[in-house]
Parts: sequence; structure tokens; C-alpha cells
Amino acid sequence: MTEQITTHQAEEDSRNETIRIWLNGRILPKAEALVSVYDSGFMLGDGVWEGIRLYDGRWAFLDEHLDRLFEAALAIDLEIGLDRAALRRAIHDTAEANGMVTDAHARLMVTRGVKTRPFQHPSLSRQGPTIAIIMEHSRPRVPRPIRLATVPHIRGLPMSQDPKLNSHSKLNCILACIAAEKAGADEALMLDVHGFVNTTNACNFFIVRKGEVWTSTGDYCMNGITRGKVIQICRAEGIPVFEKNFSLVETYSADEAFLTGTFGAQTPVGTIDGRRIGTGDMGLMTRRIRDLYKAMVAA
Repeated sequence: MTEQITTHQAEEDSRNETIRIWLNGRILPKAEALVSVYDSGFMLGDGVWEGIRLYDGRWAFLDEHLDRLFEAALAIDLEIGLDRAALRRAIHDTAEANGMVTDAHARLMVTRGVKTRPFQHPSLSRQGPTIAIIMEHSRPRVPRPIRLATVPHIRGLPMSQDPKLNSHSKLNCILACIAAEKAGADEALMLDVHGFVNTTNACNFFIVRKGEVWTSTGDYCMNGITRGKVIQICRAEGIPVFEKNFSLVETYSADEAFLTGTFGAQTPVGTIDGRRIGTGDMGLMTRRIRDLYKAMVAA
């Protein structure tokens, strides 16, 4: 059986054993960066986060990530307590403390903070937010195209838990990933509430058909920043790109498929539900978009 991999698989790096983590204004050794069991994020998944990547001394699309973080915090009525400049300084200071200049990944997390009692009501979080930045040396290593399996779990309607919200509450996606692994795949392909192809449990999803690039409408998935950059690249390069409803039938007969995300950028898909997509390897369009994305990041 082929080894299972993940879209966030990275090369082993021993330096990550001694990383320093930013926690509520202090930069601490990994073993000392501890959060209370009463923290809202630990207890209830009550928080929002962003993942960002460092390329050659620059955090890619940092403004867009901070925009999304502050919008998410506003949506859940969470006061971050720091402005954008302070968060930028915290990110810079953490990278400097770890000697990171490229090939690093940061997870910036904000929760509602420590609760006075172990119950749900947000008024019990009275000590202000918990803010943490985990930063690791991270070079993606995906040794082969990803295998997907369609699962029964869906991304829901905005009135239940809006999938556009990058929250700490990820159990639905974790259950989808478990179902995919039980089916012998690497990651889950999730449908929307109408049965159209939507997203995976961790990344946005694209197919290529007859020279056209398709992705979901975006109504029921995280509108990823890398997803948006791929759409932008296609439009700038004259590649027909569509945000639309499409079915598994159309997906199975695609020429190529790939995933997008901050960590892996563009990751090729080899099979879906045991069906080979195209040649089963990275397609020409995927490779072209990946090269254009690298140029965009470098610029």
C-alpha cells in the first residue's frame, strides 16, 4: 500500500526542537510556551488564526492575512488587543529570535483567553485574549500527487458555522480527514450543501478541463488567499478561470486537479476515489500556475 502523506508534509528539521514561540508578548522556549487548560481556545475552539509563509525575508501576502484575521475577530466579537503594526512586530521579532529568513511557516492564533469557569458563555473570558505565534523551519515535501476520497461530511451553511471563518473549531474537517484516511486516501474531498464539489478538509480545490481552470463558487468554503492568487494569475495570463458549480462526474474526467493553500502553494492531485486524474502526475497547467505563483511571490 502506498504511504499516506499530507498536504502539510515537510522535510524534517532538527532546528524545530529548539524554536522559540511568541506568547502574549513574551518569546519563550518551546517547552515553556504553555496555555491554561481554562483557555477558550483549548476548552471550546473559541478563536481565529492565520497561517503565513516566509520567503526570502518576506512574509507572503501578509496584509491580506492580517485583513482576514481582523475581519474574523470582528465577526466573532473578539478584541485582539493589538493593532496591525504590533502584530507585524511580533511576527518579525519571532522570526529574528529563531534566525529565520526563508522557508518558515508561522501560525498566528488568537483566542478569547482564559475563562473564570469551564463553561461556554463568552462573558466568562475576562482576562483578555491569548495570542500565540508558532513559527517553524518548514520546507514542503510532498513526494507524490495527493490522493483524495469523497466523504459524507460537508462544509455547512453560513448560519451554522460559516466555512469562510478561519476558526479554531476544526472538528468537522478533522472527521472528514479521518474518513478519507479510512478509505485509503490522503485527504478528503468535501461537497457543498447541494452536492457540488467544494473543497478538501484543509485546502481549496481546482480542476483543469480542456484548458479551463475551475474551482467552486466559494460560497461554502474558506476563500483562501492562495486560491484568490491563482484566480488572479489566471485572469492576468488569459487563462479561462471559473468559480462555478460542478459535479463529481465532471471532476472524475478532469485533465488535471490541484489543491491550493498557504503551506504547499499548489499541490497536484493524482487520484480521486480511486480514479486517476489525467496522467496521475502534475499536469502542464498546474506546473504553469505554480511557476507563475512563485514569480508573484518573488515580486
